[in-house]
Amino acid sequence: MTAPRRVLVVGGGAAGNATAILLRRAGLTVDLIEAKDDWNATAGSGITLQGNALRVLRELGVWDQVAASGFGFDAVGLTAPDGTVLHVEAGARTGGDDLPATVGMQRPRLQQILIDAVRASGASVRLGTRADSFEQDGAGVDVRFTDGTEGRYDLVVAADGLGSATRAAIGITDRPEPTGMAIWRVAAPRPAGLTRTDLAYGGPAYIAGYCPTSESTIYAYVVEANRDRASIPPRSYADEMRRLASAYGGFWPEITAHITDPAKVNYTWFDRLLVEGSWHRGRVVLAGDAAHCCPPTLAQGAALSLEDAWVLAEMLTGAETWDDALFQAYYERRIARVRPVVEASVQLGRWQLDGVRDADVPGLMGRVMTMLRELP
Repeated sequence: MTAPRRVLVVGGGAAGNATAILLRRAGLTVDLIEAKDDWNATAGSGITLQGNALRVLRELGVWDQVAASGFGFDAVGLTAPDGTVLHVEAGARTGGDDLPATVGMQRPRLQQILIDAVRASGASVRLGTRADSFEQDGAGVDVRFTDGTEGRYDLVVAADGLGSATRAAIGITDRPEPTGMAIWRVAAPRPAGLTRTDLAYGGPAYIAGYCPTSESTIYAYVVEANRDRASIPPRSYADEMRRLASAYGGFWPEITAHITDPAKVNYTWFDRLLVEGSWHRGRVVLAGDAAHCCPPTLAQGAALSLEDAWVLAEMLTGAETWDDALFQAYYERRIARVRPVVEASVQLGRWQLDGVRDADVPGLMGRVMTMLRELP
């Protein structure tokens, strides 16, 4: 009897966890390594999951937990800085009519759901471990790990994020580039009556928004031009975000009152990354943020990563031969979908930075959402 193919997944985020679950379901042997000792289980405030992300989460078998833990809604509001609602747009159900347009979740809760699913799949997991070196031949990859152990694999899936060491190790020189914007995020109690995402354009920030993440919580964010991180001491994070948020009305005064702990405020630059040409070198293949990253103006980062895992697992488990043609076909299938989302996400931010008042924001977003309704 032929032994099951053996796959190493590097990175335990959305793409890596989903890949491990799907490949184990198909009977492959999967080792997953994650650099963080805690599997990155507590980081982050909230996450916005649109329908195409929910479609993959359902395929992973975790939709019921996601639905029970998050907050689903089907509309997005646009407000003036003072909180006046200017327009409410029905959300596109990009995952199909049987799924909400959007679910907001606490990011640590989503990660824990995926962690539990990886554990249940039977994948072997090692935390606090990195890949130290890769040696390839035509049949597989020999990997040396930072704990001194070694392993041989039929394939390595590099899902180790935006700053992927694996991407660099295999000679892909693309690196993330800042777009000129930065975002302040915080988790807070959900004000009564807040039942969808609202976005305010203008005021002291480019964008001020919030998203319900459960019956009792939200995450809120304000977007401004990026600043030198060294000029913003972490102890000032709450003060900085509160200063920006205090200019907004509607639900914002209640939200702003909870922005008090600098350790609970996250500050991140918007980055762009799109690896062009191919996402593999030999038998090492990129997935998720290691291959592409877009600013969160379309809330598609996690969705694209989950889609990568779904498509890659489908192609791997449906092919007798794993070769350059297969890995290039994976790239071609994904790049046709990822590139327009990355470009649109960047364009939405650029219009804000440049102060373009006649930008066709609804048209651009509508075209992207129509595309995302199709299967990846």
